[in-house]
Amino acid sequence: MRVVFMGTPDFAACALDAVVSAGHQVVAVYSQPPRPAGRGQKERPSPVQARAEALGLEVRTPTSLRTVEAQQDFAALQADIAVVAAYGLILPQAILDAPRLGCINIHGSLLPRWRGAAPIQRAIMAGDAESGITIMQMEAGLDTGPMLTRESLPITPTTTAASLHDQLAEMGARMVVEALDGLAAGRLTATPQPAEGVTYAAKIDKAEAHIDWSRPASDVARHINGLSPFPGAWCEVNGERVKILLAEQVAGHSTAAAGTLVDERLLIACGDGGAVRLLRLQRSGKAPLEAEALLRGWSLPAGTVLA
Repeated sequence: MRVVFMGTPDFAACALDAVVSAGHQVVAVYSQPPRPAGRGQKERPSPVQARAEALGLEVRTPTSLRTVEAQQDFAALQADIAVVAAYGLILPQAILDAPRLGCINIHGSLLPRWRGAAPIQRAIMAGDAESGITIMQMEAGLDTGPMLTRESLPITPTTTAASLHDQLAEMGARMVVEALDGLAAGRLTATPQPAEGVTYAAKIDKAEAHIDWSRPASDVARHINGLSPFPGAWCEVNGERVKILLAEQVAGHSTAAAGTLVDERLLIACGDGGAVRLLRLQRSGKAPLEAEALLRGWSLPAGTVLA
């Protein structure tokens, strides 16, 4: 089929590769414009733009799709379908209607749960037992369109946003190719989302990243893992800000005050009398380290209080 691909981050780049490898004709790739990045703040293309250019595909980076000119340019591609994955721009109705088979979206949750911007992080932080991918037919509402296919995978106690992202990116890439084949053959029917169970995954705010040790241990562990690696949950250790990138809840009961190191292997007391063990950390200005490696160069005795 003649496909327009629309996406921006690594999550979408995986799907672009799959669509191209499946033999579809990608007539254009839409992505967010290059942004300043790095110490020099030089403009850097998005992962999707970089991958598309490496594949020799035409790339378009409009700042809006609401202008008549942008919509005419899109319609002139005469696409059979548009595949959208974490693109970052609202698609006006004229864009949604232009491809012969409309626009389909790769969404990183089990819709209708976690519509919106941060479904991967919110699923972990909320303690969901599973996540997954929904391939849906797009409409004007926020992730409200009917579902074409849906698959799940478990969230474990040490699942992080990074590990779940990578699993879902691979799953979404496979599923969207299967959906394209099904739509081309006319054997795939969209099913409306149920009205019950709708939740919204608000964009992650950096202000959420400070760890509150007074919360229950299960909440603290999920908070840390759900924000790893970005923006990275953090606390202060002896006045130094440290990111915590992986933690797990530990069975048992502690009588220590919340935020206190219970032992010399980074077991931290939490507000419900439970505890979490810190497994991967990043000191300010340094590379992330597993706890064992970090402790070889940094003595943190029991009784140290984390703020």
